[in-house]
Amino acid sequence: MDITDPKDVVRRGYDAVSLRYDEVYGAETKYQSLLDDLCRRIPAGGTVLDLGCGSGVPVARTLAAAGYRVTGIDISEVQIRRARGQVPQAEFIHADATAAVFDAASFDAVVSFFALIHIPLAEQPPLLRRIAGWLRPGGWFVATTGHGAWTGTEENWLGGGAPMWWSHADAATNREWINEAGLTVEREEFIPEGDGGHALFWARRP
Repeated sequence: MDITDPKDVVRRGYDAVSLRYDEVYGAETKYQSLLDDLCRRIPAGGTVLDLGCGSGVPVARTLAAAGYRVTGIDISEVQIRRARGQVPQAEFIHADATAAVFDAASFDAVVSFFALIHIPLAEQPPLLRRIAGWLRPGGWFVATTGHGAWTGTEENWLGGGAPMWWSHADAATNREWINEAGLTVEREEFIPEGDGGHALFWARRP
């Protein structure tokens, strides 16, 4: 176990707090209006990639129930195991998202909620370019990013007995990276959390 590897910190952190995370952040109800909006924008029966899918609830479960073909990917083995149990009609892959390989133009939408903020900054722009390539023309990328620049850790995150690591640029930099990846930002929102918050981007492949 390499405690100096931030990705390993993230993996172990989510393994430790999988159940607790869903309790704290209201897995049953969060993102409902956002997912309703997304379903109005992508074709019926389309394909969706949930990047950083967690336990599969509510994103993969909601989209699969709406008739979409959903693929989820997550670095946490515990999260993936739970997702497979909770959303058997979706496909889940245990992997580092930055190493994932999908065919070009495979998805009508890629969603990533509170996952990019756990990826080293240098790896985020290349990942965004790959995401753009995975989208079909007209496809949507909907993601939360950092709103303010910060990199750091929190010990005993959510009382789970393990630390957690984050790294994110500010909203302007994230917007620039998304545009440079070949996507067009259609909408940007601020999502408050505690004393700060995150940015939510809706971007589209031309």
